[in-house]
Amino acid sequence: MTIFSAIGIAGTGATVHRKWLDAISDNIANINTARPSSEAAYQEKRVIAEAVDYGSGTGGVRVAGTALASSAEGRMVYEPDNALADADGYVRYPDVDLGSQMSQMIMAQRGYQANLAVVDRARETYMAALRIGGGA
Repeated sequence: MTIFSAIGIAGTGATVHRKWLDAISDNIANINTARPSSEAAYQEKRVIAEAVDYGSGTGGVRVAGTALASSAEGRMVYEPDNALADADGYVRYPDVDLGSQMSQMIMAQRGYQANLAVVDRARETYMAALRIGGGA
């Protein structure tokens, strides 16, 4: 494995963690999105990551897609004053757990930071090799 492949692999990891953070941001932003009881609730998004050329040392990871992790039924809440309330006074909210989203956000942030640290260390190593090779 070369320094450049380390940078490439860490870059793919940073991209996957960024996409994960984007999905978490969407989930948190829609946690209080009310819908009429006749419509589906917002569904929690999850990022699916997969290895690229696993075991070759040159692959990294990529986003294979997204999945909807919560039920479209959500949870019914009695809010007769809400403009979206049905005749019985109910509106539909998503079934997204804020505590779980915050935990996932911390994990995604740490993964993103770790991948950027690998890129930074590889860059420093490359620069040191150039200084050595240049006789400095």
